[in-house]
Amino acid sequence: QVQLVESGGGLVQPWGSLRLSCAASGKIFRIYNMAWYRQAPGKQRELVARVFSSGGTTLTDSVKGRFTISRDSAKNTVYLQMNSLKPDDTADYYCNVQATRAGYGNTRFDYWGQGTQVTVSS
Repeated sequence: QVQLVESGGGLVQPWGSLRLSCAASGKIFRIYNMAWYRQAPGKQRELVARVFSSGGTTLTDSVKGRFTISRDSAKNTVYLQMNSLKPDDTADYYCNVQATRAGYGNTRFDYWGQGTQVTVSS
């Protein structure tokens, strides 16, 4: 199996910063895309940022200029640096990894972390 372990969430004041980490382990052959999603109470889960195997990244408009996504392929880890946090950023943040597994050819599987809570409040 594949496990994703997230860390770095918590309570922060507006305009503060947090860094989320997500480490993948288990029977992974190759990781392709890595991403962060978030879900606020009463809202649908939305894509926040994605980093491709090429290193290219995408960010949702509401976080551009404030958030940065990066990956350490040697550690199978993805990071989300969040600066200038706003109350609207309050949500549960989920790591998502697309990967192939040994013995399954080129089939890509989606894996999800358990979620880490981010609360922005004074």
